[in-house]
Amino acid sequence: MKITGQNTIAKNIFHLFYSTAVSSGLNALTLIILASYLHSYHYGLFSVSLALAMIMGFFTDAGLSEITLREGLKKDADHAVIITSYIKVRFILLVATFLFGFIIIHFLHRGQEELLRTSHFLSIPMVTGIALQSIGTTYFQMTEKMQYIGLIRMMSAVLLVGTISLGMLFSTDPPVMCVLYGGSYLLAGVLALGLVMKKIKLKMSLPFHKGMMENFGFFTLSGLLFMVLPQLGPIVLEKTVSLKQVGLFAVAYRIPQALQQVPFIVAGAYRPVMFRHYHHQELDKHTKENTMLLKTMSMFGMAMTIPFFYCSDQVITMLFGSEWLFASEPLKILSIMLTLQAMNIALADGLTTRGLQRFRTLIQFITVILAVIFYYTFSLGNGVVGAAYAGLFIEALALVGFWVFLPGRWKMAQKVIVPYLIFFFAGLWMVNYLLHSLPFVATTVHILILAFILLLDRDLYQSVKKYLHKSPFKWKTRRKRGIENGL
Repeated sequence: MKITGQNTIAKNIFHLFYSTAVSSGLNALTLIILASYLHSYHYGLFSVSLALAMIMGFFTDAGLSEITLREGLKKDADHAVIITSYIKVRFILLVATFLFGFIIIHFLHRGQEELLRTSHFLSIPMVTGIALQSIGTTYFQMTEKMQYIGLIRMMSAVLLVGTISLGMLFSTDPPVMCVLYGGSYLLAGVLALGLVMKKIKLKMSLPFHKGMMENFGFFTLSGLLFMVLPQLGPIVLEKTVSLKQVGLFAVAYRIPQALQQVPFIVAGAYRPVMFRHYHHQELDKHTKENTMLLKTMSMFGMAMTIPFFYCSDQVITMLFGSEWLFASEPLKILSIMLTLQAMNIALADGLTTRGLQRFRTLIQFITVILAVIFYYTFSLGNGVVGAAYAGLFIEALALVGFWVFLPGRWKMAQKVIVPYLIFFFAGLWMVNYLLHSLPFVATTVHILILAFILLLDRDLYQSVKKYLHKSPFKWKTRRKRGIENGL
């Protein structure tokens, strides 16, 4: 079904790109401000509490966003019924999350009153805000109008910076800073719900859409595992190393975690299109789009890895100060994770949009189990650096797992995975060996080497040309010339 006012993939990527760049930059700025304001001990408390809040935030969704997107892109879908059903289930999950979540947190951290208090102050407003924001982002992804998703993200980021800056201005205590941090999410969520209500009439009296329960368990478990994995580091390390070292790991991990949003830009624009191809049984088109998504995501991942691999010392010193320099080695290791994560997202989305969610869930489940083991054992012997290697190995194992279950996996391996990874890691080894003492030169040289992929891969080159031709900048230029010519 063609949705009225629907954007092209190119326009959606554009809207998601600038909004993600702004919001990620502001979020990173907030983490830098907090790290310098709270110092390592309280920042360690905040990191553990934030990890728990993010996991609770997932439980208010439980995979419903992906199900809603799937149902909303079917032929003759009633968006009002689907979104209303989504809100009903989400409200129930929000209440259940707070009830069971705090019981589990108190069980896991008995006797740690300061950590429990920090978790409460942060989680209540933040988890509620995440739930409300997701209603907006899911609806506008379903209608393929990503400019509104961009608006929601930027509102949230601006409010986050504003509230934290206000807290610093009045020299508030760490618990109050947590309330301000979570409160910014809540306020942005209220605004996001308001945007949806302007576009569609939400009546709670509408019937419940039964399709929301189809494969609900697989989507719930898959989403949970995806959310838990990046939060496992601080949670497990809190049991093996000091809170100061947890803070160091959190600083190193937050940078690639924030940058992970960049490949999500591309995935977010492709996912509705791939769902639609599958629902219309256009499997060849689905495979073609999935291959192009994998290529594009790989390029983004490699481009993000390069500067943080070679310039980790400079990045940590510039952003956090020399007292955080011990986080530079973990950052260098974790930067490689950006490339593997980008490829994993493309492969996993290929499974989801092709009705193979159960295999994605299986791989994620195995990955989380191994992550707990790796983080625990590696950090016991090698501290934060060992934990960084654990994160890297986890993503490598996940890549193999997703690839095994993907239809046309040998074609994917031949066209993208094997040549791209060989080309990238060979360049990484060679440039690092020759120019390790000149980090900025090494970064520039490797970026230029990476650009050769565009020349060698004709399909990717033609795709980039097509999207540039259809970009909003191009369209605006043509329209401006037309006006000048009296057209």
